Amino acid sequence: MALILISKAFADAEPIPEKYALEGKNMFPPLAWGGAPEDTRSFALIVEDPDAPSGTFRHCGIANIPARWTSLAESIDTSQEGALRFYQNDFGNARYDGPQPPDGDPPHRYIFRIAALDVPRLTLPEAVGVEAMWTQAQKHTLAEASLTGLYQA
Repeated sequence: MALILISKAFADAEPIPEKYALEGKNMFPPLAWGGAPEDTRSFALIVEDPDAPSGTFRHCGIANIPARWTSLAESIDTSQEGALRFYQNDFGNARYDGPQPPDGDPPHRYIFRIAALDVPRLTLPEAVGVEAMWTQAQKHTLAEASLTGLYQA
């Protein structure tokens, strides 16, 4: 079975509800996955907008998700879960910041990617940013899955 990523908040290639956008409640959407390789030791997740005017914009990066987990709850970035490490996004925050495309732009794609890793944790400091974390995670990736949501201001 291949790794899969889903959300009960939106289906693949469908609109992301406003409450998960920056202009809404800016809540991290609930995510769930399955089909991870047997030798998975942790997971990493990234949320990015490849349609941003200045190039790919990273909204969230999370590493050190325990291998036994199969989901992330809504608003996980506001919980006190000590296992997770949030990396500085392109807004400069070590948390989730939701969609915020420019007014008048066509819908942007927000790609949620999860990677099953062969290491129990990444040790990079959160200040290195989402892009550096994901580059490091890719060196340890066993499998990857994605879910794309759409959002228009």
